[in-house]
Amino acid sequence: SLALGIGWNMGNQLDAINNGVSNETCWGNPKATQATFDGVKAAGFTSVRIPVTWQGHIGEAPDYQIEEAWMNRVAEVVGYARDAGLNVILNTHHDEDHGEGYWQNLKGAVDNEDTNTQVKAEIAAVWTQIANRFKEEGDYLMLESFNELIYGSDWGIGSNAEKKGQVINEWNQVFVDAVRATGGNNSTRWLGVPGYAANPNYLQYFTLPSDPASKVMVAFHCYDPYDYTIGAAQLANWGHSGNAYPKGEEEIKELFNSLYTKYIANNIPIYMGEFGCSFRSKTDSVRWNFFLYYLEYVSKAARVFGIPAFLWDNGVEGSGQERHGYINHGTGKYIGNSQEAVLAIVKGWTSTDASYTLQSVYDSAPSL
Repeated sequence: SLALGIGWNMGNQLDAINNGVSNETCWGNPKATQATFDGVKAAGFTSVRIPVTWQGHIGEAPDYQIEEAWMNRVAEVVGYARDAGLNVILNTHHDEDHGEGYWQNLKGAVDNEDTNTQVKAEIAAVWTQIANRFKEEGDYLMLESFNELIYGSDWGIGSNAEKKGQVINEWNQVFVDAVRATGGNNSTRWLGVPGYAANPNYLQYFTLPSDPASKVMVAFHCYDPYDYTIGAAQLANWGHSGNAYPKGEEEIKELFNSLYTKYIANNIPIYMGEFGCSFRSKTDSVRWNFFLYYLEYVSKAARVFGIPAFLWDNGVEGSGQERHGYINHGTGKYIGNSQEAVLAIVKGWTSTDASYTLQSVYDSAPSL
């Protein structure tokens, strides 16, 4: 799994959705091009996650046929990444329900076995088609079952947690079985599966699907602490040298160490499919320096614990709560002051300097 290295998400792109239909440009990003991925590669990333929402392009039961034009565009974009020399993770993304009536209806499936049966049939049909389309592609391509499955609009697993976990475990197994059954390179392709909400704190309810190839990775996302990275609070600093989150580094280390101990040490690969932090303005040098420090520390910690890490990039600059614009999704060029941030992230993962340790990053934390 280490070969995935440091990765980049083409977020708010093929996963963007409006009025129940996914559309590449409806959330404000330009169409992706070959230059996009050449730029990502030149920036130092080795892998990309291409989130895709299929909602609005899936036909009626029982075939659930995927619209050809949408499948072709997804394949074209995957081809750009392949031709840039990047590894690729391809998934189903905002098909999850989140209270919006989309087809991956976890709440319905937990509450009603008939709904669960129906959703599983659709998962099998959709993933059989995706897998067939890409089955001759090489090992650079990895398939990921789901994004962040939650019960209605509830991000916490709450009551009935075992049942929620069980249904997700069933769905992940349907995904693995569907992909493997298509044969070709899909017989041995790496697959990724998340637990509830892709939240690492709920992995006690997660069971790794059985797989004849033994090539399934655990997927999780980490925006800890939320009040610093993407929450409305957007706290001013993070870590031991600040005052807003002085135990920040400790918490990241504890999380990554627990995942290392539970999975990697037992030869079960794991990857962080999303991490990141909403941009701070460079004109406020203290906030900017803590922002760079957070990104570098998390990237270096991921490297130390052997967890490939994918930066979330939604292309958004300017104002708003979730500003994660690093690389222009149409041109592959840096956005604003983002190069400094990307260099910090890439350094965290790739530097082989013996004196560059997690402790040395910690010791070079900015001051208030």
